[in-house]
Amino acid sequence: MLAERRGLLIILSSPSGAGKSTLARRLMEWDPSLSFSISATTRTPRPGETDGKEYHFLGVDAFKKMVANGEMLEHAHVFGNFYGSPVGPVREAIEAGRDVLFDVDWQGAQQIRTSELGGHTLSIFILPPSITELRRRLISRGQDAPEVISKRMQKSWDEISHWDSYDYVLINEDLEATFERLVSIVKAERMRRPQQPRLRDHVRALQSEFEEEGEA
Repeated sequence: MLAERRGLLIILSSPSGAGKSTLARRLMEWDPSLSFSISATTRTPRPGETDGKEYHFLGVDAFKKMVANGEMLEHAHVFGNFYGSPVGPVREAIEAGRDVLFDVDWQGAQQIRTSELGGHTLSIFILPPSITELRRRLISRGQDAPEVISKRMQKSWDEISHWDSYDYVLINEDLEATFERLVSIVKAERMRRPQQPRLRDHVRALQSEFEEEGEA
């Protein structure tokens, strides 16, 4: 039995401090059926992390085998470890009509858009209102040392420079207003023709009915 609709691969990207994580959390509170894609990684589990919850922890050989077999939607080598998004669970969610949320950079977003499930992607980039405000938000979080904040700021322009490869771009000046726009986008994209698998059968039924009336 076909689902009422196909799920979306919702990609959220932004430089650190632009509000992406907060918006993702709010989006999942708005619709609890949304789920985060659980990434696979070759790094060692940290204390308290559970395989299959925070990450799928794999050995390097197993990870590379999945990549070679086309079992990763996207993958990257970051700070000495491999990270990637297994395609199997995402494919199952899409066919069941469940949306999957991805927190990836522009390179990961590009790989997902060109994957076998690329036709079901919705990519959204979050821009800060200014670089000054971006720096202020990073400092006010109180999570990073000054040198880490400096590195994040240096990386931010490279991320921002790819803004025009996304379907939608939101300037996060006001969190509530930005969240309302984000919800409007998701609602509209869920109604796109490729997301509605029952449409073709319905049109065929209409055609048959039309032809029967024409013969009467």
